[in-house]
Amino acid sequence: MTQVSVKKEVFEDLVAFKMRYLNAEIKNILNKWKYSSSTKFLADARDGTVVEAEGDAVTLRQLLKQLDELKAIPTS
Repeated sequence: MTQVSVKKEVFEDLVAFKMRYLNAEIKNILNKWKYSSSTKFLADARDGTVVEAEGDAVTLRQLLKQLDELKAIPTS
């Protein structure tokens, strides 16, 4: 793995930008299926309540995982 030196402000801006992007993509998926909760959507997709949502459910899980990883990055 390559290491690169980056100013803290630039790094924080990049993380914030990525988080905004991920949140927008999550919102787009939830809006498409008319859900306000990712948990509810994933549960309904899993049990078949939402037909043909498997692809979006997989994508949503990946987006949520990436968002959690970014939130776990120490910024101090």
